Amino acid sequence: MLPTVSVVVIDYKIDITPCLNSLREQTFKDFEIIVVDNNVINRGFAGGCNKGIREARGEYIALLNNDARADKDWLKEIVAFAEARPDVGVFASKILRSDGKIDSAGGEVYPDGNGMCRGRGETAEQYNDPNYVDFPSGCAALYRRSMLDEIGLFDERFFMYNEDTDLGIRAQKAGWKCIYVPTAIVTHLYSQSSSAYSLKKLFRVERNRILLMLKNFTFRQILASVPWTFIRYFKLVRGAA
Repeated sequence: MLPTVSVVVIDYKIDITPCLNSLREQTFKDFEIIVVDNNVINRGFAGGCNKGIREARGEYIALLNNDARADKDWLKEIVAFAEARPDVGVFASKILRSDGKIDSAGGEVYPDGNGMCRGRGETAEQYNDPNYVDFPSGCAALYRRSMLDEIGLFDERFFMYNEDTDLGIRAQKAGWKCIYVPTAIVTHLYSQSSSAYSLKKLFRVERNRILLMLKNFTFRQILASVPWTFIRYFKLVRGAA
């Protein structure tokens, strides 16, 4: 009998034992774990996930970051939503930081093409209702396999950052909805595999934002995006001050 869910975890740089232990403690049992070794050949998040998805046998594909810890009922809750909503192809988890505040309550596409996590730094109690969102954070997400068969996997040109945003946009264009599941909880130790504010990360985020717009935005949307980039950076600098 094939598993209902295939959980893909990328092995890169850090000890993934705590992540795997959190999966072994799941109350939902009908799943397999696929670990993709990115240490010898770094395929990036997009390439690593795609390699795992191609090996997967489940009707749902779950992604869990190597520096994340899943609540014991994570899979049970997110799969229950998926089984009840055949019109939805993508499911976002409630992702918490180590201090208990929100890391991501689903994602929204900012007007300049960058993927933004809802609620980051806010209290978890503010995000207890399911909502439609644009995409899930790839840190902890569930995808319907039939949807991926239809629209394709992650675009490996992104390597890492905004590949989840691009896939979410493509899913919506194909008629698939994405919903945030507040009872599916994961704790994330942010940017453990890459520096949170490194210049390399900044370059990749901005490069991928441009790639995302070229793929998915109209010419008018691209022109309108320019001032929004300045606004986004102004907010970022002001928040860091």
